[in-house]
Amino acid sequence: MSRKLDVMALAGIFLLIHTAGAYAQNQARADIQNAEEKNIGSVSLRETKDGVVITVNVKGLPQGLHAVHFHSVGKCEGPAFTSAGPHFNPMNKKHGLKNPAGPHAGDLPDIYVEKNGVGRYEVLADSITLGSGETSIFDADGTTLIIHATADDNLSDPAGNSGDRIACGVITRAGAKKM
Repeated sequence: MSRKLDVMALAGIFLLIHTAGAYAQNQARADIQNAEEKNIGSVSLRETKDGVVITVNVKGLPQGLHAVHFHSVGKCEGPAFTSAGPHFNPMNKKHGLKNPAGPHAGDLPDIYVEKNGVGRYEVLADSITLGSGETSIFDADGTTLIIHATADDNLSDPAGNSGDRIACGVITRAGAKKM
């Protein structure tokens, strides 16, 4: 009986390690820069069985709520970051977390930046993947994370009246070298 339990325990540990390893391989990151090309923070992404955990840490931004979106092109050419293209929207939905015909896969909740210019943000997104498939942010032309000047109204197309793009980071697989 003891040997059977030992085998079952080892099988359980193997499954746990194998499953954790599969998700651990699906990690990504980006350095976030402002319009002056100064590094002001970072974003890390980690795929779990429930979705992708997105953690953003920034400094040097104006106080208040700022829209956060994934954009459909992996380029951050300042100062306006228009090279990042429109929102990541592989399912062709309407913009906004409150929109009944939406949201875009790249629509995320706002980040709050404190009076001292520091913002920390963690959210679970189930509309994207770091693996393969239609909602993978690792498509042919890449993806960026954009922080906007103001809050997102979560309804208006195409970008929720969220103002200028004030910060940008090109998403790369964890461990990948920046080009």
